[in-house]
Amino acid sequence: MRSLNQPLGGNDMPRFGGPATMMRLPAHESAEGLDACFVGIPLDIGTSNRPGTRLGPRQIRDESRMLRPYNMATGAAPFDHIQVADIGDVPINTFDLKKSVGIIETFYDEILSNRAIPLTLGGDHTLTWPILKAMKKVHGPVALIHVDAHADINEEMFGEKVAHGCPFRRAWEDGCLDNDRVFQIGLRGTGYSRDDFDWGRDRGWTVIQAEECWYKSLAPLMQQVREAVQDRPVYISFDIDSLDPAFAPGTGTVEPGGLSTWQALEIVRGCRDLNIVGCDLVEVSPPYDPTGNTALIGANLLYEMLCVLPNVPQGAK
Repeated sequence: MRSLNQPLGGNDMPRFGGPATMMRLPAHESAEGLDACFVGIPLDIGTSNRPGTRLGPRQIRDESRMLRPYNMATGAAPFDHIQVADIGDVPINTFDLKKSVGIIETFYDEILSNRAIPLTLGGDHTLTWPILKAMKKVHGPVALIHVDAHADINEEMFGEKVAHGCPFRRAWEDGCLDNDRVFQIGLRGTGYSRDDFDWGRDRGWTVIQAEECWYKSLAPLMQQVREAVQDRPVYISFDIDSLDPAFAPGTGTVEPGGLSTWQALEIVRGCRDLNIVGCDLVEVSPPYDPTGNTALIGANLLYEMLCVLPNVPQGAK
């Protein structure tokens, strides 16, 4: 029986000490031998407003030191069932966004060649496009659960087709998405026209605006998502700005009227039993939240994603 990595416990080393990895897990040079891996993409050169997401992966890891291995709500104990480690950051070219997109895709080709499931610490939302391109080579078009304040389907920004407001337009153009199984949850705010949200609807995507989520549990919605996705490969992309800025101010493009932290947990926990092939948590910008709470929420959501991966039973004893 193989020995499984465990996070460094708070009684073995104070929480403010130990390795600066996600959940203070062992660091690996690659995804070889892993079932799942945490990987950072310190990218913010695709942002259009406030920068700082290049610092997101480091602070998410720092705030993750408070996480413990057992999920008290769901009973999941991921480190008892799958091999997990932190494989560090993608070495992007911080002066060239287009080159960085290629670097990210190649890096994820390697992760997926090892059959590991990547959980990505962002970084701005540009990064999801090259990840989805790598996913398509292995899984074909994937179902998508995209949680965000913004649709990110712009044709271009400032004349450029590569930016954090464009990844899902580019992914659609590249045939990366299973259009009948794309869900965008939490969209809101002002726009330029109805097409800002209807573009996806016109392609068969299911778009749930934030106002449809107010004052209620999202568990019934996630039941509908599970029924639609079934056993198809599915990718989860979670933009922290989907949350109301009362919970997560540390991001670049805040919008009022967003989701709550408990709704965020319902969404991720509602992905149980799905064939999840990858996840990301993006747009944490530490300079805009000196408390660290936005990164702390991001770390918890990444842990919750780990807890719903295939081969992690719920209700483990």
